[in-house]
Amino acid sequence: MHPNIRVEETMNTKSIDTWLDEYAESHQNKTNKAIHWVCVPLIFLTIMALIWAIPVPSFMASIPFLNWATISTAVIILFYSRLSISLMLGMLMFTIICLGAIYGFEQAFPGKLVPTAVIAFIILWVGQFYGHKIEGKKPSFLKDVQFLMIGPAWVMAFIYRKLGLKY
Repeated sequence: MHPNIRVEETMNTKSIDTWLDEYAESHQNKTNKAIHWVCVPLIFLTIMALIWAIPVPSFMASIPFLNWATISTAVIILFYSRLSISLMLGMLMFTIICLGAIYGFEQAFPGKLVPTAVIAFIILWVGQFYGHKIEGKKPSFLKDVQFLMIGPAWVMAFIYRKLGLKY
C-alpha cells in the first residue's frame, strides 16, 4: 500500500490504491518496470494516434480538432476522475500533449500517421511482452481489461511520487 494515498473502497469500484497495487504485482522486476515506463506512455500515444485517424462524419470535420481522439479524451478523463482527481489532471495534461504531438506529426508527415502508429504499436507491445517474460508474470490486462487504463496511471503515479505530489 502506498503511504501517501488515501484508501476508499466503494461498493463495486476499486480505489486507486488497489488498482496501482494490483498492477504493481506483475511489475516488480527493474527491467520490466523500465520497459513499461517507456512503452506504456508511447502505447497510449499510438492508440490516440490511431483513434485520431478514424474518419469523422462531415458535420464534425468542419470543427477544428473535433475528432474521435478528442472525443475519446472525455471518456478517458471520466475514467480517471472516478479514481483520483489529481491523477486525472495529470492524465489530462499528458493526453493534451499527446494530441498536440499527433497533430504536429500529421502536419509534418502527411499520410504517415497510421503506418507509423501501427509499427510503433507493434514494437512497443513486443517490448511489453518481453518485459513480462523477464518478470515471469502475465500482463495485468489479461486479468482485467481495465488495467490497460491503469498502466498510464501507474506511470503518472510514479512521476507524482518522484515530485512529492499526492494523488
